[in-house]
Amino acid sequence: MVRTSQLKRRAWAGLLMAAGLFASCRQVPEANSVTVKNRLDLDRTAETISIPIQRVKALADKFGAENLLIKDAESDQLLVSQALDHDLDGKVDEILFQTDIKARATKKFYVQGAVNGAASQPRSEVRTYSRFVPERTDDYTWENDRVAFRTYGPVAQQMVEQGVAGGTLTSGMDAWLKRVSYSVIDAWYKGYLTNSNYYHVDRGEGYDPYHVGPSRGIGGIGVWENDSLYVSKNFISYRKLADGPIRTMFELTYAPWQANGRTITEKKIISLDLGSNMTRYEVVLKSDKPLPNVTAGITLHDKKGEVKADKEAGWFRYWEPMDKSLLGTGIVMAPKAVQSFKDHRVETKDMSHLYVMATPSEDKVIYYAGFGWVKSGQFNNVQEWDDYLATFAKRITSPLEVSF
Repeated sequence: MVRTSQLKRRAWAGLLMAAGLFASCRQVPEANSVTVKNRLDLDRTAETISIPIQRVKALADKFGAENLLIKDAESDQLLVSQALDHDLDGKVDEILFQTDIKARATKKFYVQGAVNGAASQPRSEVRTYSRFVPERTDDYTWENDRVAFRTYGPVAQQMVEQGVAGGTLTSGMDAWLKRVSYSVIDAWYKGYLTNSNYYHVDRGEGYDPYHVGPSRGIGGIGVWENDSLYVSKNFISYRKLADGPIRTMFELTYAPWQANGRTITEKKIISLDLGSNMTRYEVVLKSDKPLPNVTAGITLHDKKGEVKADKEAGWFRYWEPMDKSLLGTGIVMAPKAVQSFKDHRVETKDMSHLYVMATPSEDKVIYYAGFGWVKSGQFNNVQEWDDYLATFAKRITSPLEVSF
């Protein structure tokens, strides 16, 4: 026979268990769970997780996409997130957040709706940023906490074609070498207004020693055929798609151009995530005749540097002296898209390149291009830059598995 005292103890235990479950449920009211798995034998940092808005549609409809919050299930901490509208139609398409995750690990998160949740959104001291720069002719420039880039618009092209000093004719990509995590774009261009050499001098934040000219710079594209590279001119229009604590994203359109008897139209969707040294390029090339390839290039400048590549892994790099420091540049591409690569060195100024030839899929090629500067403190030597590119290549070929 069970005694009365035992029955009371069991009753209290049941009540406590129910209370615990109730409290646990209350921690994530109106929430959807997200599970993230890392299949690789390596730790991953600053990984961007995308949650399609359709996966959390009920929460978005009830609270508004701007009021959705991301919570780490283990720490119970709210995470910085960013709502992204890809096509600028006024509707959020996905929500981004970032996490670090150990090798072979699994992490769980909650997407939680809250009235006025936007007010509870954690703020980030560092951000991604991009903009059109009419005060420096018509550059388009972008940056995050580690790197910065720019490219050039139609007025800069017209100046060259009309013989006006100060123009730039190229669809190549320039690099601004940063030593700080905060944004430098606006301050450097402001300095340029009174001193055209302003951002070519390192005042402790970094500077622009990188020469592009008519070359591909870091990641410009073309079509390689019969030992020649055919390229577009400067972009003719831009569309900014996003800025925020996780990702900046924009679109560049180019005038139709010729490639050995073909007429080609070109559009690039360019994005840069926080914590990454690599810009993502989604290039759409449409031609009236089949293309042999789409080729991404890195300038070899004065050819004093060293090329290294791992075609099977999908990474390619150049390591060169840059003033009194060293600079690593690189391209990463899914191995299945890579046709070949070429260490192409010639006597003509700005025409020596590391070329990566790719096979477009449905008129599209996706790749990443970026750099690591020793003086930034991010990398100490060429081995660390190679390791970074090799790891980055593994990450893009084995993305995190996200389930809902």
